[in-house]
Amino acid sequence: MGNDLEQAITSSGAAGKSIRLIEYAGLVIVLMATLFAAGSELVHMFAAGSVGISDLLLLFMYLEMISMVETYWRMGKLPVRMPMYIAMVGIARHLMVDSAYRSPWLMVAGAASIVLLAVGVLIVRYGHLRLPYESGDRNSEAHPHG
Repeated sequence: MGNDLEQAITSSGAAGKSIRLIEYAGLVIVLMATLFAAGSELVHMFAAGSVGISDLLLLFMYLEMISMVETYWRMGKLPVRMPMYIAMVGIARHLMVDSAYRSPWLMVAGAASIVLLAVGVLIVRYGHLRLPYESGDRNSEAHPHG
């Protein structure tokens, strides 16, 4: 049933074109919001007159978001690993910036979350190398060898 629904959505009919248009509009909104947030962070850094590691990690996260939008726009599919990378950087940034994480147990929990995400990335990567998707599968990894 999933393939029938996917074929109906991606067909050249009006419903398929409408859904693709909504996807593209959503991608433009995400891209514009990401660019606005990155610009706001740059203004904040210039106003403060300094750049910290947390600022750089945040800018890196914005770049990853832009790359994710570009990949989805170009290929019509989203690599599973990209959001996992963003999550790892986000947790690391949170551990550095948020004073609530000063507790040793919360630091260990945050670090363990990053390790679990890294293991997840390895599992996904291994799966794509050993059990590749069929070339026409829309849910496949965008960069199977990347």
